[in-house]
Amino acid sequence: MLKLDEFMRINEAADYLGVCRNTLRNWCREGKIPEYRHPVNNYRLFKVSDLERLLVAIDRPVNQTPRSRPRRRPR
Repeated sequence: MLKLDEFMRINEAADYLGVCRNTLRNWCREGKIPEYRHPVNNYRLFKVSDLERLLVAIDRPVNQTPRSRPRRRPR
């Protein structure tokens, strides 16, 4: 049985992460974050602990940022 107070719906989760809903849906499809379904209405649900873990994973010090891509020259 799901404890619904440990979950957020997609709107709440997207606001919490600072991304749009479609980004969150894509991350689920790509397996970057697990999604759960409400047993009655089948809404997407996200565990608060999973969202917090994702925020910690992407919050890295400045010296560990990925290499930037070279800029394209204008045509």
